[in-house]
Amino acid sequence: MEQNISQAVIRRMPRYYRYLGELLDAGVERISSGELSKMMHVTASQIRQDLNNFGGFGQQGYGYNVQFLYDEIGKILGLNKMHNVILIGAGNLGAAIANYVNFEKFSFRMIGLFDVSEKKIGNKINNLEIYSMEELPKFLKEHRVDIAALTIPKEYASEVAKKLVDLKVEAIWNFAHVDLEVPENVVVQNVHLSDSLMQLSYNITQK
Repeated sequence: MEQNISQAVIRRMPRYYRYLGELLDAGVERISSGELSKMMHVTASQIRQDLNNFGGFGQQGYGYNVQFLYDEIGKILGLNKMHNVILIGAGNLGAAIANYVNFEKFSFRMIGLFDVSEKKIGNKINNLEIYSMEELPKFLKEHRVDIAALTIPKEYASEVAKKLVDLKVEAIWNFAHVDLEVPENVVVQNVHLSDSLMQLSYNITQK
């Protein structure tokens, strides 16, 4: 998409998608921005502004067709095609992510797990075998991999990220508590769990 959409808007799109999915499950066919705003605790004008970045999708006096808006936001988020994911680091966090049941619902397919521990290699998590890191180059040659998730100690993250970049992986989902330096063509989404906890701590302290 050529136009420059702010990251704040992009961060809200998955939330719209989730709420619209819940409305579909409840059999709701049409909703106004006002009704959606009450559900999401976002102003109706904010919802309209956000969606207008991508074309609007609503009709005055009618509101939004829930199925159509759900499908269109799915396309905006790239969920109209399946993304293959590998996970590096099959510890407790990695195992929890590999066991997440809703991946395929949101068009993500976990296809490979990797670790350096001899105790883990050859075992399975959610019916996926854990491979040695030495097998990573061969695996990437034989499979289309769109995203690599890193659930490894931060001291190894930069080295592994460089290896992934060298092997032409263009998107990294980074759970290691370190900011990665990668080329501009590589997309990194950082998930710092401790940052989220500290924000929570701030909010309850202020309360």
